[in-house]
Amino acid sequence: MLDQSTRAAILKLQQQGHSIRGIARAMKLSRGAVRQVLRSATELVPYLVRSEKATPYREQILELYERCKGNLVRVHEELVAAGAQLSYSALTAFCRRQGIGQERKPAVGEYHFEPGQEMQHDTSPHRVEIAGQLRLVQTASLVLCYSRMLFFQFFPTFTRFDCKVFLTDALQYFAGTCQICMIDNTHVVVLQGTGRDMVPVPEMAAFAERYGFGFQAHEKGDANRSAHVERRFSYIENNFLAGRSFQDWDDANRQARAWCDQVNAQYRNKLKASPRELFAAERTYLKPLPVWVPPVYRLHQRLVDMAGYVSINSNRYSVPEEFLGLQVEVRETKESVEIYRGPRLIASHRRVLEATGRKYSLPEHHRPRGQGLKPKPSDSSPEEKRLRQELPEIAPYLEALKKHYSGRATLPLRRLLRLVEDYPRAPLLEAIATATQYGLFDLERVENLILRKLTREYFQILP
Repeated sequence: MLDQSTRAAILKLQQQGHSIRGIARAMKLSRGAVRQVLRSATELVPYLVRSEKATPYREQILELYERCKGNLVRVHEELVAAGAQLSYSALTAFCRRQGIGQERKPAVGEYHFEPGQEMQHDTSPHRVEIAGQLRLVQTASLVLCYSRMLFFQFFPTFTRFDCKVFLTDALQYFAGTCQICMIDNTHVVVLQGTGRDMVPVPEMAAFAERYGFGFQAHEKGDANRSAHVERRFSYIENNFLAGRSFQDWDDANRQARAWCDQVNAQYRNKLKASPRELFAAERTYLKPLPVWVPPVYRLHQRLVDMAGYVSINSNRYSVPEEFLGLQVEVRETKESVEIYRGPRLIASHRRVLEATGRKYSLPEHHRPRGQGLKPKPSDSSPEEKRLRQELPEIAPYLEALKKHYSGRATLPLRRLLRLVEDYPRAPLLEAIATATQYGLFDLERVENLILRKLTREYFQILP
């Protein structure tokens, strides 16, 4: 069948006065073909209307398609068994043209982004060889939509804490942030709703507000809305991870960062530039990072066990022995586990990413067996020094009093000093001697002994 341009040329030559024979000779066509075009008197190509063998069986095909659960092989077998004379290819072609069992594919669209307008974040599982073992890891990725700058890292799990750690590193890598961070409907960020009705978790909303951007989720099932970040996962799996192995998690993330630098500097035909070149123009549109933001950490309240450890994510970290049985606060950061007693840092460990169930000890925390605790150097309080100077006779009672209160004898010493200042020496020494003999350390009762002796010796009670 002649195409539309050939038909238009035949009609034009006929208008110029050329004969059918001349037109056929010039265009190397048959005279019958030229006559057919001249009879139609139009350059439009006519549609061929052919009867299909499956047309008489249309209703039967619809019924069998429903009964056979969409299996056209079974539909063809049933039609042939019922006496229909048509091939399987004729059946499938008829179903395609009639739209039986097939949905018309919508045309794909394009999204155009201005510099600094949007970045896309998502995660994807991959198999990665780390320390000689094939592990299932979570690959977190962030892509700037205008320049296509890429940053990704690996995590054993991906919680809200890990999400904040990753986004902090990514935003520092880009030295700025876009207005919108497009995500899928992940529970890590989403509290409720989907798409435009998505409400982020207050913790994540506060994190985004600190950096000056907002989370936005694409509609459910519309994964193409975040195609820039989705497409990069295939590139990471088939290029970066192909044939690579890593010593540990730090080595994997260090190589991932170096590979991002390399890929972002490569020229791309579709962009007519490299992402790094486009980023030079986009960088001025990014929102600058805050001058200072508090470090990302996960807070735990723990009780130090009698072995001198606290448990975080099935890993046990050592604590100095003087804090056995006490309540401590543990701050889990990206790289370390910091243990606080009140406002003071008492221990710091390198964070272990995976749950190993092992103990991680610092040599200064636990002493070898049999050595016990080293005695602390004596550092007498001002109250104790005054008492020893004024009443050296009560030194044994002072030692027993300090041992009884186990390092918390400041208040008892102050009260004993007040007794020395308020009462005569003789009844005071006699009462302290009695208290030393019977192991009496309740200073209120000691004071009652002094008052009783004063009553007997200095006051006479008349009948």
